[in-house]
Amino acid sequence: MKLATYRDGTRDGKLVVVSRDLTRAVAVPEIARTLQSALDRWDKVEGRLKEVYIALNNDKLSDDFSFDETQCESPLPRAYHWADGSAYVNHVELVRKARNAEMPPSFWEDPLMYQGGSDAFIGPRQDIPLGSESWGIDFEGEIAIITDDVPMGVEAKDARQYIRLLMLVNDVSLRGLIPNELAKGFGFYNSKPSSVFSPVAVTPDELGDAWQDGKVHLPLRSTYNGELFGYPNAGVDMTFNFDRLIQHAAMTRPLCTGTIIGSGTVSNKQGTDHGSAVTEGGVGYSCIAEIRMIETIRDGKPSTPFMKFGDTIRIEMHDADGNSIFGAIDQKIVQYSGPSA
Repeated sequence: MKLATYRDGTRDGKLVVVSRDLTRAVAVPEIARTLQSALDRWDKVEGRLKEVYIALNNDKLSDDFSFDETQCESPLPRAYHWADGSAYVNHVELVRKARNAEMPPSFWEDPLMYQGGSDAFIGPRQDIPLGSESWGIDFEGEIAIITDDVPMGVEAKDARQYIRLLMLVNDVSLRGLIPNELAKGFGFYNSKPSSVFSPVAVTPDELGDAWQDGKVHLPLRSTYNGELFGYPNAGVDMTFNFDRLIQHAAMTRPLCTGTIIGSGTVSNKQGTDHGSAVTEGGVGYSCIAEIRMIETIRDGKPSTPFMKFGDTIRIEMHDADGNSIFGAIDQKIVQYSGPSA
């Protein structure tokens, strides 16, 4: 089943069911007005939503309409909880190698995770407004899950049953602000502005055999300024699967329905110490910081600049037949002009 949130002038938008091929959609206010409302009553509405989905795919509805990704908010325009992990330890290892720091062995056993701002996500086809290019603007291509209520202390072996939906993420990062924030010893805040999620969220069964072991075994494509930047496989080199990330997030507190948990930047070693760029025959990267790390390790300094105003980023995932699964995050970086009077 595929679900999206259409912009309708309200804070939380309206829930629509989307066809498997992303061409048709239908609003379902008689079932649930918003995605959060559907999640809150999932046991009662899942069956009804599936019936609509089947009818939509079989062209049995009279009130459906053409699906337009530009009209989508992030599936949850705001969420009670957004926690982003760093499940691809290759990415973390590169960060530390670039500054000649050893990585503690515990990083291979205990996930990194931060709690981000979840009150104002950006729509997947909306511009990303930021105040300065000097902030070190970067994208991060990731996978995310949306959970049901998760009890505190859940074990990883029991966690997968609480995954309701999956989607893609652009975890916008401001690399120039991160060092000073981390030096304070209190984590990210200004360096992690509003994140962005794919137009469509899907139930795990939509991924077929690509959903295995709590991982999505498909390439995640990042196209930067119209050129392919990376397509690492999200199921490869994922040290901590989503079961383990849920366990970590729920270690000391329960998670409420609608909690979003991100995988962190998708990153592959590609059979080498560091991986390689698409232009060098590799699968590339899911963020600019990673190629800058490679350049620092190899050349002593980075040469690829961070994003500038006017730059674009498209993040998308296709199935084995080349069909888009989640729709595309497709955005431009623009200069923020300040609050309106």
